[in-house]
Amino acid sequence: VLDKIKGGKDNFGFNAQTGEYGDMIKMGILDPAKVTRAALQAAGSVAGLMVTTEAMISDIPEENAGMPAGMPPGMDGMGGMGGMM
Repeated sequence: VLDKIKGGKDNFGFNAQTGEYGDMIKMGILDPAKVTRAALQAAGSVAGLMVTTEAMISDIPEENAGMPAGMPPGMDGMGGMGGMM
């Protein structure tokens, strides 16, 4: 794709949606420079994160994890906190 576009003139490009080559303006494909720049910067940022991330670890969620554990015995009132209970 890149070699073919390099050989083209002016507005020649590739329409990825239809798979056709041609004059991008005549095909109605216009991207403002700011939008194109922002998209390329975002893609580069994500690619950089993916390259530098060595591994990601997470737990496999259990189907029925149940209720979370309650307070351990002997923790009611927490003495010394007057007026709380």
